[in-house]
Amino acid sequence: MATSANMPAPPGGAESRLQSLSDYYLRVRETTLELVATLQPEDTVVQTMPDVSPTKWHLAHTSWFFERFLLQPHAHNYDVFHDRYDYLFNSYYFTVGQMHRRPERGLLSRPTLSDICEYRAHVDEHMLRLLRGELSDELRFLVTLGLNHEQQHQELILTDIKHVFSCNPLQPALREDTIARGPAAAPMRWLTFKGGTIEAGTNGDGRFHFDNETPRHQVLLRDYQLADRPVTNGEFREFIRDGGYEQPDLWLSDGWSTVQNENWRHPLYWCRDLQTEFTLAGRREIDDDAPVCHLSYYEADAFARWADARLPTEFEWENAAPADVSGNLLDSGNLHPVPSAQREGLRQMYGDTWEWTASPYAPYPGFQ
Repeated sequence: MATSANMPAPPGGAESRLQSLSDYYLRVRETTLELVATLQPEDTVVQTMPDVSPTKWHLAHTSWFFERFLLQPHAHNYDVFHDRYDYLFNSYYFTVGQMHRRPERGLLSRPTLSDICEYRAHVDEHMLRLLRGELSDELRFLVTLGLNHEQQHQELILTDIKHVFSCNPLQPALREDTIARGPAAAPMRWLTFKGGTIEAGTNGDGRFHFDNETPRHQVLLRDYQLADRPVTNGEFREFIRDGGYEQPDLWLSDGWSTVQNENWRHPLYWCRDLQTEFTLAGRREIDDDAPVCHLSYYEADAFARWADARLPTEFEWENAAPADVSGNLLDSGNLHPVPSAQREGLRQMYGDTWEWTASPYAPYPGFQ
């Protein structure tokens, strides 16, 4: 959510549309390489848990997507780069073949990072040839889908290498300059929103969207209130100091079991003294005014209950969110949440962090 960017249909005639799509393709692919430019080959192989994929695997998988769904079926006389990559770098597309087990991606010392970079260059060369030709609307959609898919993996590259580095006693940094200090957080205020029947989901206005954002449908809301900004590190520290992780009445039953079984006492990357946290810039002092991050759903829900509040529903959040998508996004250069200088209205609805809602991830009515 924080790193993806919707791409409207490029204006102008066929030539300008093709040029725009080519530029978009190059920009996204180059951004991926820029994110990993400071890594050493050894960094890109490590897998610290099943939910983390090695950086090298992300670089290959995003290239596999374009090779498998665009080049193989649509590029004239295309030869695959390596006949085993289809098995190694498939992720969960069972409809197109089998795949290497996810928890064992870190065992792949071969192909090397150098091999994967050659693979990316091979795919890019042939994709740019394809983009210079005449593209149907279906192909244009597939290219745009692939680029949004790669932008998702840019975020995964950062979250995964963060976990990898956090497990290293040296606590290395991806970049030293990934955190900016902002102003003090303004006191939290509650904003009231009217209920009624609202429209939720994409309205098909020509911008890219994933299929799980459809179909647009009606939802009935009661009047509700939203906090005007995310919860800060300082506020979450007060929850901890008030015994938040020690009071079973604050937690859903599964959450309380997890707290006990995993011995949770603070957010994932915080140290036990609650003063520093691990970031992509290494271990840093916790900024009390920045939005708290790396909370599980259980922790967010427990904090809300402690604060005599609740998590919003997906549809309350969507109804309140401003149409202007702006905030601490990837292009800001901050690879960590920072305080907002804004003082009016809803703040930090985009960028900085993912935000939990109380809604289950289920298909919209009429989804196919």
